[in-house]
Amino acid sequence: MMPESKQKKDFFINSNKFYFLIGLVVGMALLAVIGISSFSKNNYGKSKEGTNWEFDYKIVPPPLPKELKFAGEKVPMGNFEVAERIDRELIINVFWNSSTILAIKRANRWFPVIEPILKKNNIPDDFKYIPLIESNLSNTVSSAGAVGFWQFIEDQAKKYGLEVNTEVDERYNVEKSTEAACKYIKDSYDEFKSWTLAAASFNMGVNGLNKQITRQKVHNYYDLLLSDETSRYIPRIVAMKEIYTHQEKYGYYISKNELYPPLDTYEIEINSSVKNWANFALQRNINYKILKYFNPWLRDTTLTNKSGKTYLIKMPVKGSLEPVTNN
Repeated sequence: MMPESKQKKDFFINSNKFYFLIGLVVGMALLAVIGISSFSKNNYGKSKEGTNWEFDYKIVPPPLPKELKFAGEKVPMGNFEVAERIDRELIINVFWNSSTILAIKRANRWFPVIEPILKKNNIPDDFKYIPLIESNLSNTVSSAGAVGFWQFIEDQAKKYGLEVNTEVDERYNVEKSTEAACKYIKDSYDEFKSWTLAAASFNMGVNGLNKQITRQKVHNYYDLLLSDETSRYIPRIVAMKEIYTHQEKYGYYISKNELYPPLDTYEIEINSSVKNWANFALQRNINYKILKYFNPWLRDTTLTNKSGKTYLIKMPVKGSLEPVTNN
């Protein structure tokens, strides 16, 4: 057993250590609070006496236009509910910087492909914004199985003349899918006699839209109570049209040399089978990856083509790509 005097001495030493540690922790905490407060005032506040803190940046909502049109049809901006729907899509897409920058860059490549097809089919030019909002001008596949720039599901694609099978899927062909979209839009316009309703039907289908028109007894897109996706559909198109046509107004300064240039190509006719597309590509001094980039509708490494159908294979113009190497 330890002597009593020794116990008292150790207790005294241990107590002092304990209170010293407590004091040290409290002191450090106070210094941290004082330091953070001082840092905040010196670095973020920079405020004059008696005024609120001022930051080095501002977030300003995008201006809401008083007048907007889609395909020549007026958007009723005097209706507060419609104006707020447009406002929502402007805010989302103006501040969704990465997606909107890519849309603007890609549009420089693909709008010159889509615009003349729309014009040839007497479809208003504003319909080019549908593939922009549907897929951001890329060959995406949705969770519902909709494919390509125009997001066709398989049944509708086949109905409007696109070939869809394991070897060929023309929903990935921008020109052919745009032609199919024109047929769909024409049918919808003939049904509704409104370009705005025709565009809305591209999202929810002709039958679905007709059902709501019959149920609600109104024949104007902006008067219809629709699903959230379809009620946002036309405002998204209109918002992206507004941003694209007035880029600097909404803070987008993209120089011409930063835009994606149109693809420089020529076409090869194929009316027989192809045993191996990789060999086909290498024989023409490109690789399979490049062949698929220019022809994403080729879905297999072979083409059976028992019927002898003629396909047009896009090839990059000589000199537009670096030559293939085996390194």
